[in-house]
Amino acid sequence: MATSIRLEPEMESRLDFLAKQTGRTKAYYLRQLIFRGMEDLEDYYLAADVLERVRKGEEVVFSSADVRRDLGLGY
Repeated sequence: MATSIRLEPEMESRLDFLAKQTGRTKAYYLRQLIFRGMEDLEDYYLAADVLERVRKGEEVVFSSADVRRDLGLGY
């Protein structure tokens, strides 16, 4: 699937410069940005979803003391 995006001129210039300086393609860097950005977005939104379930009492929560006790990690 091909996708096109429009970049602000300054961002396009920065991307051009990076590609020229490193010998990699602009597409390479765009894929890297999307991949890393996607991971961040997934982390954020999945964590926000869990937090909402915790606030609603729909998610089981354990205290650190309970976890240490259950794992036999006494002080």
